[in-house]
Amino acid sequence: MIVWLNGTHGAGKTTTSALVRQLIPDSREFDAEKVGETLMDIKPALPWTGNFQHWPPWRPLVVETARHVLDYAGGTLVMPMTVLVEQYWREISAGLAGHGIPVRHFVLHADQDTLRRRIEGDTVLGPSSFRLSHLDLYAEAARTWLHSEAEVIDTTHLTPAEAALRIAETVKG
Repeated sequence: MIVWLNGTHGAGKTTTSALVRQLIPDSREFDAEKVGETLMDIKPALPWTGNFQHWPPWRPLVVETARHVLDYAGGTLVMPMTVLVEQYWREISAGLAGHGIPVRHFVLHADQDTLRRRIEGDTVLGPSSFRLSHLDLYAEAARTWLHSEAEVIDTTHLTPAEAALRIAETVKG
């Protein structure tokens, strides 16, 4: 099984996923961003699109990597990854379904002011114009398709530990 934690930057996916992994027995964390980083390391570089998710190989490579890890190790993969383009989510979820891999899709949500404050106050990554630029994309995706495709966990007033507990209890229960 895959527990996919979606949502925009600043929603708490990375922190929450580590905690979810601790709460779900026999689970591992797989950050699909590493697949994008691998593609970014190709020399000479692939034509730049502004975001590695726009590269057609990224989506099937995420599916195949997850499938092979689950075939090898079993258990549950906890995957924190923002996917705001509906077509990309459809490709990934259909690919996983084609391999018989169940996905529990959660969106970690917070209001725009909270997200902006979290991004601007991030002491690990620092403020990021890239991350801030995705707030409007997230709002549009949430309004048009994303929130209807997932279980929404509003993290505006939750700690990552509280969000993780809700997700783990939902998955286990």
